[in-house]
Amino acid sequence: MQLKQSLILAVERLTAAHAPSPRLNAELLIMFTLDCDRAYLYAHPERELTPDETRRYDAALARRATGVPAQYITGHQEFWGLDLIVSPAVLIPRPETEHLVEAVLEIVLPAETKQRQQQKQRQQPRTGVSAPHNLRIVDVGTGAGAIALALAKELPSAEIHATDISVAALEVARANAARHDFTSRIKFHQQDLLTGFPHGEFDFIVSNPPYVGESEEDSVQLEVRKFEPRNAVFAGPAGLEVIERLIPQAREALRPGGWLVFEISGTIADRVLGLLSRWDEVEIRNDLQGIARVAIAKKHF
Repeated sequence: MQLKQSLILAVERLTAAHAPSPRLNAELLIMFTLDCDRAYLYAHPERELTPDETRRYDAALARRATGVPAQYITGHQEFWGLDLIVSPAVLIPRPETEHLVEAVLEIVLPAETKQRQQQKQRQQPRTGVSAPHNLRIVDVGTGAGAIALALAKELPSAEIHATDISVAALEVARANAARHDFTSRIKFHQQDLLTGFPHGEFDFIVSNPPYVGESEEDSVQLEVRKFEPRNAVFAGPAGLEVIERLIPQAREALRPGGWLVFEISGTIADRVLGLLSRWDEVEIRNDLQGIARVAIAKKHF
C-alpha cells in the first residue's frame, strides 16, 4: 500500500477510536515506523510500504487506538530542543514544563534570556551561556531528566543535581544525560525529594512535582490515568501533599536568597500562595492558555 493511502486509513482508524489529534498521531507513528521526517511524508506520497513496515505501522496504530500515548510507543519526546527517551516509568515531559526552565533563566540571566527570546522569534539557534560561577541547582523529581538537561544545556558552568524516588525513572534520566553528553554535568540521586542534602546547599530548587488531587481523577485524561506513572501525577487526596513537604525542605536546602521554582495547576494556586507566605518575591505565572502553572519564591536573606 502507498504511503498516502496508509496515512488516510490510519487517520480514519484513530478517529474511529476517538484518539486525540488523529492526523498528527498517524503522521508521528508513520515517521517512527519509517525513521523519517514529516517532509519525507509529503515528498513521497507514492512510496510503497513494505510488508514489514505495514505490519509495524499497524501494531503501533493498534496500541495508540487503545490509548497508549504515542510517546511511549515511539520511546521519544522533545523538550527544550532535546530529543528525550521516555518510557512508562516516567511522566511524559510537556511543553508547559518549559516555563520552569524559562523562569530560572530569567532570574539567572535576565539580559541573555531576553536575547534568547528574540533569537527564538527570529528562529536563530540557541546556545548555552555562562552562568555565575558556583551556581548550584537541583531538579527534584526529575523523571526523564527534562528540566535538569535543559538547564545543563543553557547553563554550562552550573553544577546540577537531579533527584527521584524511582530507580526506574533515574535509569531513563541517566540514559538521556548520556545521549546528550551531560553525564559529567548532572549528578543523580535516588531519594525522596530533598532528603539527605545538607542545609544551605543550593541556589535554585526546581521541580515538577505531583500536584493533582485524587478527587480530581475523573477530570484527568484517560490515557494519563491509565498509562503514566500514578505517583508522578497524583499527590494524594488534595493534590498538595507533595508540595507541602517540598516547600519546608526547600527552605532548609536553599542558600539565603535562593529560589524555589515549581509547577502547579490552577486548582491549587491559591493554596500554594498560602504555603509560601513566609517567602519573598512570591509569584504565580500563567502558561500560554492563561492557567496558573509556575510558582516562584525567594528565600529570605
